[in-house]
Amino acid sequence: MTGAGATGELESVRVTRVLRDDIVLGRRVPGSRLVERDIAAELNVSRLPVREAIRTLVAEGVVIARPRSWAVVREFTHRDIRDFAEVRESMETLIFVFAAERHDETGLARLREVYERERAAAQAGDADGARSAAGEFHEVAAKLAGNEMLCELIDVFATRLRWLFGQHDDLLAMAEEHRVIFEAIAARDTEALRRIVPEHLATGQAAAELRLASSDIAI
Repeated sequence: MTGAGATGELESVRVTRVLRDDIVLGRRVPGSRLVERDIAAELNVSRLPVREAIRTLVAEGVVIARPRSWAVVREFTHRDIRDFAEVRESMETLIFVFAAERHDETGLARLREVYERERAAAQAGDADGARSAAGEFHEVAAKLAGNEMLCELIDVFATRLRWLFGQHDDLLAMAEEHRVIFEAIAARDTEALRRIVPEHLATGQAAAELRLASSDIAI
């Protein structure tokens, strides 16, 4: 069993969290190698929690394991982004509609707090903070939807969702889209959400496609 650090957090959980953040926020670029001994030295842990973290990130779809070689950060393709977008549109529209129908005041206050944190980070030029809060906005909405199966399904691609938000450069525009969604949820305006959410997701897809196209040209 992997030991716990000073905070009581399992080392494997901490290493997973650090590597996940590095990947989705672009600090470890697609195609870069994840060398167990180097990461272990960097994070001052043994190689076992690093190995467990890499397995977790493989399952989350952001790392590729290569037999008899190093694991690498996944290089997403245009097809990957389109496939992801098709799945997200139906699921997330449903999530936001349910959130509008089922939220209580406590949940709505939590969603407002996340949006306001995203907006403040975007205004301050804190890209990592804004992108992390943008992903959290969708995660909180899933909880407000009050459907355990939907929460389980979105957990399957939550890390890829966070990666997608990491492709946004116009952080203020993304925060503004979340403001519009938040207000529709608060007003329980499900018809507006059925129109707004697909448009919002299309913006994210376009940002990811543009970033990928730019990297293709650079290569």
